[in-house]
Formats: sequence, structure tokens, C-alpha cells
Amino acid sequence: MSEAPATDNPVGYISHHLEPLSVGTGFWTINIDSMFFGALIASIVMFISYRVGKNVTTAPPQGIQNVLETLIEFVNNLVKEAIPKPNKLVGPLGLTIFVWVFLMNAMDLIPVDLLPKIAHMLGIHYLKVVPTTDPHTTFAMSLTVFALCIYYNIQAKGAGGYMKSFIVHPFGIWLAPINFILTLVEELAKPLSLALRLFGNMFTGELIFLLIALLPWWIIPLPGSLWAIFHILVITLQAFIFMVLTIMYISLASEEAH
Repeated sequence: MSEAPATDNPVGYISHHLEPLSVGTGFWTINIDSMFFGALIASIVMFISYRVGKNVTTAPPQGIQNVLETLIEFVNNLVKEAIPKPNKLVGPLGLTIFVWVFLMNAMDLIPVDLLPKIAHMLGIHYLKVVPTTDPHTTFAMSLTVFALCIYYNIQAKGAGGYMKSFIVHPFGIWLAPINFILTLVEELAKPLSLALRLFGNMFTGELIFLLIALLPWWIIPLPGSLWAIFHILVITLQAFIFMVLTIMYISLASEEAH
């Protein structure tokens, strides 16, 4: 990965950065870099959470404990507003999604050439460091949320009640075929929009960083710094949206049939 691709072949430079480290072909393709960085970030979050939980004190919280307690209280308030009934899963799930997605997004703030160049020196020629710019990652998360929605729908309405909602909603039993198609599209749109929203915004952000990297070195600092500051808002907002939509989808699924 020399300087030449960035100056003489910008298309090749960008394409190289957007190419994941993968094995397999077709449906069975596994993007190793997305899985590695996603698992690494998750492991770091679990380790820090464990250490904070082990050393938690009743004194006024400081440092990372204060940050985590603030996040926990914030997420719990959102869950209580959306789901009045006590739920031991949604709160921790929402907190995990927000922190994990935010940190995966934040990998985009690392200089675009830094980790790929280190990997190149180690003999690894392709490396994408932002897991959420990989649709495999965002769809895996959204499909997990979709599976939870199906579970809570069946728990609240029963299997028969859940299937009945496809037939009678929204126009009544006499238009059952149309109801089924519309409800199916509505249900499938949830994981699809959840995954594509996060992927699209993060992929665009990474692409802009790559375009900035193609500028002359003496121009890069100003647009790079401005975009990084704006991108901090983007990565935070995208993590927040993913968390809120997850809570809302589960809240809607938990409603009992009327």
C-alpha cells in the first residue's frame, strides 16, 4: 500500500480500502475483519463493565462508573416510557446496542490508512476496520432484533394471534390476502430499514474520509478535522437511533392483541 494509489489511481485506492478481508464465496462469505473488530470491541466493553461492576462503590460515582451509570439511567428511562411492564431483557439490550454500535462506529475516526498499513506490513492486504460499514454486521444485528420481535409477538398474542394479525390488519378479514401482503411488507421493512440506515450512513462517512485522504497533504487537516467533528455527531446519532428503534419495535411487539 504505497502512496501511488492515492495520487495516481484514486479509484483503486478507494476500492482497496472498501474491500474486506474475507474467506468463502457467495452466501458463505465471511468477512473476518468485521467479525474480529466487532468481537474485539465487544470484549473490551465486557471487560471494562466487569471491572467497573466489581469495583462499584456507593460513594458519588466518578470516571467510567459515572458514565456507565448515566447511560444505564438514560436507557432505563427510555425503556420505562416505551414498555410499562417490567422487562429484564430490553434495558440491558438497549444499553449494549448503544455502546457497542457507538464504539464500532467510532472506529471510523481512526486515520483511514493507519491500521491497513500496519496490516499490510504483517502480510494482510485487505482490512476494513469499521464493522458497521459492512452490511453483514448491520443485517446480523437487525435480524436478531427481528427475531426478538417475533418472540415477543408470540409471547403477547400467542402463535395464533400473531398469525391472525397478518390476516385481519389493517382492513379486516374480508381483505385477508391484501392484509397479509401489506403486513408482511411492514414487518420485513423493520429489519431492512434498521440495517440499511446504519450501514448507509457509516459507509458514506467512511467514503468521505477516503475522499479527504486523496486531497493534497497541506489541505487535509482543515476538511478532515471539520468532518471528524461532524462525524462524531453522526456516529452517536446512529447508535442512538438503532437503540431507540429496537426498543420501540419490541414495545410494539409486546402489545397484547385487542
